[in-house]
Amino acid sequence: MTHPYGLRTEHRAEPLGLDAAYPRLSWKLRADRRAAAQGAYRLTVAAHPSDLDDPRRLLWDTGRRTGEDLEATWDGPALQSATRYHWRVEIWDERGEGPASAQSWFETGLLHRGDWSAVWIGRDPARLPQVDPPTDDDEPSRPPLQLRREFDLDSVPVRGRLYATARGVYEPRLNGGRVGDLELSPGWTEYHHRIQYQTYDVTDLLRGGRNVLGAVVADGWWSGYVGFDARRPAQHYGDHPSFLAQLVVDFADGSRQVIATDAGWVERPGEIRAADLLMGEYVDARHAVPGWDAPTGSNTGFAPVIVDDTEPGPLVAEPDQPIRVTREIRPVANHHRTSGRTIVDFGQNLVGRIRLTVRAAAAGQAIVVRHAEVLDNGELYLDNLRRADATDVYVAAGGGTEVFEPRFTVHGFRYVEINNLAGDPEVVARVLHNDTPFDGTFECSDSLVNQLQSNITWGQRGNFLAVPSDCPQRDERLGWLADAQIFAPTASRNADVSGFFARWLRDVVDGQDADGAFRDVAPVMALDREAAPAWGDAGVIIPWHLWRCYGDRVALERSFPSMVAWVDHIRRHNPDLRWRHRTGNSYGDWLQVDATTPRDVLSTAYFARSAEIVADAAEVLGHHDVATEYRGLRGAIRAAFIDSYVGDDGTVDGSTQTGYLLALAFDLLPANLVRAAVDHLAADIEKREMRLTTGFLGVALLCPVLADHGRADLAYALLHQEEFPSWGYSIRNGATTIWERWDGWTQHGGFQSPAMNSFNHYSLGSVGDWLYGRVAGIDQTSTSVGYRELLLRPLPGGRLSWARAQQETVRGTVACGWSTRNGRITVTVAVPPGSTAILEIPTSDPATVKEGGRPAADQPGVRTVQPSAAGVAVQLASGRYTFSAAYQGAESLNH
Repeated sequence: MTHPYGLRTEHRAEPLGLDAAYPRLSWKLRADRRAAAQGAYRLTVAAHPSDLDDPRRLLWDTGRRTGEDLEATWDGPALQSATRYHWRVEIWDERGEGPASAQSWFETGLLHRGDWSAVWIGRDPARLPQVDPPTDDDEPSRPPLQLRREFDLDSVPVRGRLYATARGVYEPRLNGGRVGDLELSPGWTEYHHRIQYQTYDVTDLLRGGRNVLGAVVADGWWSGYVGFDARRPAQHYGDHPSFLAQLVVDFADGSRQVIATDAGWVERPGEIRAADLLMGEYVDARHAVPGWDAPTGSNTGFAPVIVDDTEPGPLVAEPDQPIRVTREIRPVANHHRTSGRTIVDFGQNLVGRIRLTVRAAAAGQAIVVRHAEVLDNGELYLDNLRRADATDVYVAAGGGTEVFEPRFTVHGFRYVEINNLAGDPEVVARVLHNDTPFDGTFECSDSLVNQLQSNITWGQRGNFLAVPSDCPQRDERLGWLADAQIFAPTASRNADVSGFFARWLRDVVDGQDADGAFRDVAPVMALDREAAPAWGDAGVIIPWHLWRCYGDRVALERSFPSMVAWVDHIRRHNPDLRWRHRTGNSYGDWLQVDATTPRDVLSTAYFARSAEIVADAAEVLGHHDVATEYRGLRGAIRAAFIDSYVGDDGTVDGSTQTGYLLALAFDLLPANLVRAAVDHLAADIEKREMRLTTGFLGVALLCPVLADHGRADLAYALLHQEEFPSWGYSIRNGATTIWERWDGWTQHGGFQSPAMNSFNHYSLGSVGDWLYGRVAGIDQTSTSVGYRELLLRPLPGGRLSWARAQQETVRGTVACGWSTRNGRITVTVAVPPGSTAILEIPTSDPATVKEGGRPAADQPGVRTVQPSAAGVAVQLASGRYTFSAAYQGAESLNH
């Protein structure tokens, strides 16, 4: 049978609070036989699960629709606010057998302005407490808001929903307990255009009689320190936090009660005396207000709030996975330095916070926790944090057991120094990031390469927090566009980042100016200038990637006008089609080492690439005249590139690895010069004794281009390299995440400049896409969308004896792996129902190819077997297969 699974509504499983008027409902397939496919499907929707079995009570019924589509867009009656919809998908396979079914649900949020009665509330500025500690620039510390509102319910409700958000970051409370498990909500968006609200099911937390709704609200990205600006960002957003919430309570008799933020709320500071994402959190437990969020019947010590704003503003329901604590890491070592001072090593560079248990501390005992990624001569290396203090302080209430865990800050660290606490600290690290499902795996026979994959994955966890940031530890943490576009293919191998990127792309588009220029970062903060080449091009490249990888047509359609505007902006200011004007800060191949790629070579190459993508996107969206125009533009840019930068001998201006990689990857060379350019590239690598010179942009292309042009031997040599500069060099020197720069620390030079030296920065980890796509072999054809037509090309080489990868796609699970032993290669693959695959088996003797121990051509699901450049190409229907063939080693297959 063929079965549906992995049901999603707008990228998410069972989303609570959805504001899409026409949501997309999707599913994946699995089967227990080969050549399985979906032949038809039917979607039904009802108010209750039991109603799905009663045709008279259905709210939407697609009827049986023939086809292999695994997504349907709602075209039923208008969705109602705050309503749960249960849905079922039934599928019949290609033989008409079925149906097999699966169920899910989604719940709408508040869809209309009239649904909101809440207003923004905050602290009266005249009551701003002046408390220690002051910040470095002597601004007064600002305790977070601690808000409460008591209310009565006549009976126990049957349903309760809390809709809440903040200008700042918040934690909701109800009847003495925390609501939900979301962290740092509502996240960071282009607040002038969108503020996300969250929806919580609080039914089980409500009671008949007296109740209390509360919240703690800190500055966060709204009014705290963001980026490397020495000031709080009041000039961008606001100068103080505020809160907006609406609790909707339904009773069995059909009545409803709404408790919303208004002038009737009260507030007072609590034990958190200061909290900032960059600087840290200061908690004085002596100032705790016991029972402040419980129904005490008294507001003693609290003061009235003020109404900041009566207009809810540009509220949107949170569209992707929120930030959560996803795991705990325990220390691997404690290093006692002096009495009461211990450095704790968690063994992994991570992003999050610590939870510290304090026993029998004296009242007023101040425990100071500092964070660092690396050590310098056994002590915390803090210089690279720049203005970020990354320091948390806990002042004990005294006596008994106390637990300290900051709530409104986040740090990048492997090590913490705990001061003024005797003995071995009882501490764990709590890992935070947007809770995108990590459903891809890669592993191989080489422990160094496995560590590289681990470093890549941990870098993704740490930097996918609200935005795809550049670094999680210093005073920056901005959503740099180029970093995101070069890493997006790797990110989508490791995890389902469809919703995360689709949401962030709205900030990218909102940052575009009237002339069509994107910005270097999104949301726009600290750097309000035209984007550089490859940075601004992210606004074109990422929407196209979401289409190719996830089949996300909505994200492509939403971004398409801005994609066209960006390319037109470049063309307008560079009529000779060499991109030399209006290049922003023009970073070039950022942080390349021992080489300098000419900036106009790089920029013009990206100009051609973006024009090509616009043409392809226009074709997909049915804008055929636009496609023709931009395909012609791309051809003209290519001609200009060849005329200006390509020599008759296949050299590219600058003769750098990145220059050759761009020309080869973006098809900017005459066909008769491709081989010569590959040889120039290879010669540069060989003369450097198998070392790279590529920076952020070139490194993503390095191994793929070499492998695709017959030099997999060089790609593997670079992968295994352990001398500087290389991935292996950082790993050999203790890296557990990807470093920002190849020379972040070297044996010959020590630490690089602290002005810019992150030890957790995913950009140079973009090689991860190649590990999945060529080392293990999972790819798709150039015309495929959503892995409908797989291209499986396992590539043995280097010192590997086996490699395998698996990833979840929008169609189902795809896997590919290989191993070599005793003169034979074994290749295992999994193709989801409805997909097809071309599998290239690297063999020295095509006649020896077998599947399941029998001649491959005779096996079910194997459609054709024919010779290819790799050895044998096999066309496959869906299913799981195990092939074997003669194999004489990678060297015989490289050229």
